[in-house]
Amino acid sequence: MKRAIIIVLDSVGMGELPDAIKYGDVGSNTLGNIAKNLPDFSLPNLESLGLGNIDGMTGYKPSKNPIGCYGRMAEKSAGKDTTTGHWEIAGLILDKPFPVYPNGFPEDVIKKFEDSIGTRTLGNVAASGTEIIKLLGDEHVKTGYPIVYTSADSVFQIAAHEDVVPVEKLYDMCRTARKILAGEHAVGRVIARPFIGESGNYKRTDRRKDFSLDPVGKTLLDYAVESGYKVKAVGKIEDIFNNNGITDSVHIHDNMDGVDRTLEYMKDDFEGILFTNLVDFDMIYGHRNNIEGYANALREFDRRVPEILGQLAEDDLLIITADHGCDPSTESTDHSREYVPLLVYGKKFKSNVNLGTRSTFADVAKTVAHYLGIGNSIMGESFLLSIL
Repeated sequence: MKRAIIIVLDSVGMGELPDAIKYGDVGSNTLGNIAKNLPDFSLPNLESLGLGNIDGMTGYKPSKNPIGCYGRMAEKSAGKDTTTGHWEIAGLILDKPFPVYPNGFPEDVIKKFEDSIGTRTLGNVAASGTEIIKLLGDEHVKTGYPIVYTSADSVFQIAAHEDVVPVEKLYDMCRTARKILAGEHAVGRVIARPFIGESGNYKRTDRRKDFSLDPVGKTLLDYAVESGYKVKAVGKIEDIFNNNGITDSVHIHDNMDGVDRTLEYMKDDFEGILFTNLVDFDMIYGHRNNIEGYANALREFDRRVPEILGQLAEDDLLIITADHGCDPSTESTDHSREYVPLLVYGKKFKSNVNLGTRSTFADVAKTVAHYLGIGNSIMGESFLLSIL
């Protein structure tokens, strides 16, 4: 019973890509700079898989006999956002980046949105989600106007207090925005950002919901389902792929809940793919330049690695990787254009194989398709024969 378990550590990059200068990301190295800023920092279980053995990795101890195979991957698609990274991991390479709005959205877009929802909006700026509700939360509560904002990512975010705009109504606003944001303004995601609390103490809730575009082509997930396999999704995977190519899914409250849900799915008897996203690294720590918090989140995940390995069945293929960087040590609070680590493990696979530098994240999809015997037209190179 063959299965592939793909765990994406959201934003856990490992050093600038050659074209990082085009994105303003020279010097970014999420994993390396965290280790550099925290003496004696280590991730022993990930290091046992080969984390410190990866070409170009800094700050982590190489293992003499790593139990896994290891490498790093470059992003071939244009961009450095969540949707682009995950789509490429699933085999879809984009030539054109999603549009971004560092100065806010055009007036005609906002007017069309306001006319459609029947109310004015606040904000329309690029801002941190926690800061924007501090700044405009009181006015929102007073007026009932939803807060619209964006970031360096291709996102249209709508924040609203749950007692002012019920969550289901906020979701409806997001669906309206999703229909409007098409063509040249087709952002990668429209995101509902509900919050609670009182003035001076507003807090975002875990009822966030992403409204993504449909993938622009077939992904590994589509090919798998068409071939009769199950595809189980943990975290925001369902949102990123707009539920395409997914047979079962569960949303999560935080990283450790995501690991728990992953372990639960691993106990099921099924053939196919388990695809997990752990978003706290990015959402809570990377974007807020919280080095210590990011490090603690990495330690938390590292402590759970033995559980994950212990739950693997004989024919399971485990792949741990990331979708981009978000270096908390730099001035920027945005994603960074970085290589991502690639750690591969399975009871029937080789250990201590250096998979080198892969030219695209899509090599993951090509390898999983190869292992499961799924026909596909994915533009990537399988590394399966190197680890068998």
